[in-house]
Amino acid sequence: MTFATTDLCDDNESMLEDGRLAVLPPLYRHFGKHIRFCGRATTLKVFEDNALVRKALELAGHGNVLVIDGGASLRRALVGGKLGVLAQENGWAGIIVDGCIRDRDEIDACEIGVRALAVHPRKSSKKGDGERDGQVCIGGVLVNPGDWIYADADGILVARQELA
Repeated sequence: MTFATTDLCDDNESMLEDGRLAVLPPLYRHFGKHIRFCGRATTLKVFEDNALVRKALELAGHGNVLVIDGGASLRRALVGGKLGVLAQENGWAGIIVDGCIRDRDEIDACEIGVRALAVHPRKSSKKGDGERDGQVCIGGVLVNPGDWIYADADGILVARQELA
């Protein structure tokens, strides 16, 4: 996988202008072994509850990126080390969390890419509240299931179609 988000932005200026390509604000910290990752978005909307996160990561990822709208909560972690290992084992390319992770050392040992707002030691609840496969908003950017996510050291892009 060889791409640079800077080049993708430069090569697709018209898509940036008309909204088919968007750049997430530079709020998300990098975790996991893969700095660069891309794939189609699978979306979740949850708030301080990660039962649906586990259910999603238990499924084959097929190189997709799990995009979690966690309401930007900084009060509980939505992804921990066990879920990082589950994502790695089930073929997910990465996880983007509009919220927190925990077990940073364990996630940093995983062969996936993870972006999150922060690290927090408190675990989430496990009631199963939330929605899967709907439009979510993270960092003020709308993400639909099937959109393409491109992440590297320079940023995170959301594209309505696969970019060349």
